[in-house]
Amino acid sequence: MKRVLLKLSGEALAGDKKTGFDEATVMGIAKQVRSLSEKGIQIAVVTGGGNFWRGRTSGNMDRTKADQIGMLATVMNCIYVADIFRAAGMKTRVMTPFVCGSFTQLFSKDAAVSALEDGEIVFFAGGIGHPYFSTDTATLLRAIETEADVILLAKAVDGVYDDDPKDNPDARKYDSVTIDEVIEKNLKVVDMTASILARDNKMPMYVFGLNEENSILRAVEGTIDGTSVTV
Repeated sequence: MKRVLLKLSGEALAGDKKTGFDEATVMGIAKQVRSLSEKGIQIAVVTGGGNFWRGRTSGNMDRTKADQIGMLATVMNCIYVADIFRAAGMKTRVMTPFVCGSFTQLFSKDAAVSALEDGEIVFFAGGIGHPYFSTDTATLLRAIETEADVILLAKAVDGVYDDDPKDNPDARKYDSVTIDEVIEKNLKVVDMTASILARDNKMPMYVFGLNEENSILRAVEGTIDGTSVTV
């Protein structure tokens, strides 16, 4: 495994606080990513924005404006996490699909791949830059563009289930599931647009629980009890 894209939910960055940032949580993630980077694995990161914004807060709000706020939430998250990673001894770069002054660099595949090959941790913020597309779609798009070997989906749940385990204690966990099954059964690993991108471009994913000890390291090593989404 040479290059991975790590997707972190915004809520994961908040830890038990549920909103904003929890520095201890993010530093724990940073230490794991540094260990992977020191082994020569190239790492890109996409974050969600749910620790700041979860869609329209009012039925009167325009969807485009609500999604724009969500994009900016991911920019804030990536700037913060990138700086924590820097403090942990890594070189980082934040890229966006739209200009953010001197805060970020405008995304290009060539620049992103060059930075990854130089050992930088590259953050893809701002989604794809357009409303009506989620960070799931941005995750798949950037992974495909930068030719990642796998997407690591660090979630609050420890894998893919046939039903919501919070509501159904008898929900069955998959050790492995095909992307065709994900789409057919609407298993909601990622949203449908992202699922179709994964299927059409043969991009595998691995779903695991972020809160387990050394979960990111173990996901790369294949020693964590998550779910492989095969193509």
